[in-house]
Amino acid sequence: MISEAKLREQICLLAKSMFNRGLTGGSTGNISARTEDGGLLVSPTGTSFGRLDPGRLSRFDATGNHIDGDKPTKEMPLHTAFYDTRSTAGAVVHLHSCHSVALSLMPDADEDNLLPPLTPYGIMKLGKVKLLPFFLPGDPAMGEAVRGLAGKRSAVILANHGPVVAGKDIEAACNAIEELEDTARLAMLTRGMNPRMLTQAQQQALITKFDVEWDV
Repeated sequence: MISEAKLREQICLLAKSMFNRGLTGGSTGNISARTEDGGLLVSPTGTSFGRLDPGRLSRFDATGNHIDGDKPTKEMPLHTAFYDTRSTAGAVVHLHSCHSVALSLMPDADEDNLLPPLTPYGIMKLGKVKLLPFFLPGDPAMGEAVRGLAGKRSAVILANHGPVVAGKDIEAACNAIEELEDTARLAMLTRGMNPRMLTQAQQQALITKFDVEWDV
C-alpha cells in the first residue's frame, strides 16, 4: 500500500478529477480508502469533491473510531458495510452521477442486473450491478441493504440517488464507478433504439476470461 500522505493526495486528486468532469456536483458524493494500518480516510460531510483538503480528511483507526480530521460523511454506513462484507475492498466511492441515477428511475429496470451488456468493460469492472431501493440520505438502512448482499456485489445503485462502488484500491474504485456511469450513459442514449448488445456467449467469455464475480 502507498503511504498515508500519498493516499490523502490521491483521494483528493481523483475526487477533483471526477468533480471537474461533472460526475458529481456541489457537495454531493463521498469517498473513502483503507490506510496501511487498517484504518480509513473518508471525505468529510458537506464537502465538495472539487475542494477536498488532504489534511482535513476524516481519519478512522482500525477499530472504527474517528481519531482525526473533520466530521465524516453521513453515508458512513454505506462505506463500512462494503468494508465489513468484502475482504477485497480497499476503497469505496459514492457519486450522484446523472446517467446512473436516470437509469435507476426507469420502470423496467432489472433490479438484479441493472446495466445492460453494451460493452466488455461494464461486465469486467463491475460484474452485476444491483439496484437497491430508495432510502433517505444518511439512513443507516442503506448500509444494512448492502450488508444483506453478503459481500457478493462490488457495485450497487441506490434508486433515485446514485451509484456506490468498492474496489481493491482507490484508483480501481474510481475507474469502476466511471465505467458504471459511462455504461449507464450509453444505456440512456440508446434507450428505445434496440441496440446490438453483447450475446450470451460473448458475456460468458468475458466472465470466464477475466474471472468476473457473476453467478451470485
